[in-house]
Amino acid sequence: MSTYRPFLLLSTRSEDEAAAEELESFANAMRVDQGDIEQHRLEQKDLGRVDLEEYSGVLLGGSPFNNLELRKSSLQLRVEREIGTLVAECIDRDFPVLGACYGIGAIGSVIGATLSDEHAEEAGPVTVSRAESDDAVLGTTPATFDTLVGHKEALSTLPDDPRVTVLVTGEACPTQMFRVGQNVYATQFHPELTAEGLEFRLRLYAHLGYTSLETFETQIARAYDYDYTANNQILANFAQRYRR
Repeated sequence: MSTYRPFLLLSTRSEDEAAAEELESFANAMRVDQGDIEQHRLEQKDLGRVDLEEYSGVLLGGSPFNNLELRKSSLQLRVEREIGTLVAECIDRDFPVLGACYGIGAIGSVIGATLSDEHAEEAGPVTVSRAESDDAVLGTTPATFDTLVGHKEALSTLPDDPRVTVLVTGEACPTQMFRVGQNVYATQFHPELTAEGLEFRLRLYAHLGYTSLETFETQIARAYDYDYTANNQILANFAQRYRR
């Protein structure tokens, strides 16, 4: 039995196999046992009151939800409300968070960032660039590194807030990673993914339009040509820094 407090992973994927893959991907990239992550599937039950002192940190996974949807189900509205409330508390306390993909929109919404579909990216590999040379979670990741994306919306502007630091930028999507305060992180890319993980998700979510039918197989094949060592190292650094 682990002597460490678990990380809390908030998931919203309704398919059991997708939720299981997300947990496995986070655990592998963080280099921890799956038992060191407590996964709460928000699509199945309310979040309820979270005592942050019971956890090492909070992880926000990806989601089939999009913040810009005009017609939202009662489930999506509840999920957004519960995540927003918890993220606001974490920001107020500067409690460790890492929100990936959907998580960047959730954290961005709390701090007053704006979202649009202007910087959407087809699912697949991209190369991004560090904008900050000194950050503990980025660690020794190189000036440019490969990662995986797939999103229909992204941040278009960040608030003029001294707490916010842009950490990683991209060509098609300018804000790929930022930090709020010292301990709240958000990435547009997926630091938990490998090429195998991307292929699994693309085949599972083929009907949702994250990549076109014409480029589907090509994007999967391209993913295997990139090196995601530095990408996954970000989550390993996060786990090592905040595990307690």
